[in-house]
Amino acid sequence: MLIYFCKRLVYVVGIVFVVSLLIFFITQIMPGNVAYVILGDFAPLDQIHALEEKLGFNDPWYVQYWRWLSHVVRFDFGDSLIMERPIGPILWQAVANSAILAVISIILVAIIGIWLGVYSAVRHGRASDHAVSIGTYIVLAVPEFFWCIVLIVVFAGTLNWLPATGYTAFQDGFFAWASHLILPVVALVMGLVAHVSRLTRSSMLEVMHSQYVVAARARGIPEARVIREHALPNALLPTITVLAIDVGVLMGGMIVVETIFSYPGLGRLLIFSIQQLDLPLIQAAMMVVAVIYALANLLADVLYAFLNPRIRYGKVAHG
Repeated sequence: MLIYFCKRLVYVVGIVFVVSLLIFFITQIMPGNVAYVILGDFAPLDQIHALEEKLGFNDPWYVQYWRWLSHVVRFDFGDSLIMERPIGPILWQAVANSAILAVISIILVAIIGIWLGVYSAVRHGRASDHAVSIGTYIVLAVPEFFWCIVLIVVFAGTLNWLPATGYTAFQDGFFAWASHLILPVVALVMGLVAHVSRLTRSSMLEVMHSQYVVAARARGIPEARVIREHALPNALLPTITVLAIDVGVLMGGMIVVETIFSYPGLGRLLIFSIQQLDLPLIQAAMMVVAVIYALANLLADVLYAFLNPRIRYGKVAHG
């Protein structure tokens, strides 16, 4: 298991290195000139050229890349060009706020999505199964931003139960803090719950017709125990991988949800940095997103190998 983990860790480090190259080159070819953003559109050319020289923009690309990467690995992201403050505290506060949303959302997705999938599979062909299937299809067919608008109109505008936007720190009171999280969390989990439940349902249906489940039923084991001890553990293997991949989907959804609900997380910070052409902040935010996604996939691989030893020994292809 340790050897498998080390191999996957080396693979993840390689992926993050390639992604860092992509992030660097994408930010280099972005339209606009940072010097004009800082000094203004009517700044004299000599001041523009002097600032570009000071920021190192005239150095060869590999010099700029190495300078940036060598600082990033030491968690030194430099200063924000627009806010003129160190990026570290700004970034970690946004990451902490987004982590609250992400952890709550993934826990809810895992619990509700798996329960709905098992419930639907156990009642295969019945009205409740069709109701769950139709509901998940509808949720998946509608864009995320639409559900955000519906939630705001219904629960903030019409019923006036919850705040439409903003954020309150936990120190200001639990209920005020929680009330600002409910709508963003609901908007984030709806699509992922539908996705996980669809996958769990199909996986459960496949496992419930396998020979060992049929044999367990033939031995007279109660149906609830067959589902709990024989069908569910095997049906959850693909779900675990999908849950880790959904962390990446969640990061993408956060950009939309945090922007619409004015939630001060990593997604909103990334949009702000792009709008302001704050290159160091863009690079830092994108790198953090890439590392989180890579670590989530590493966790999924390790969990998958732990639950299915054939994976870590490379025997899956041979049955």
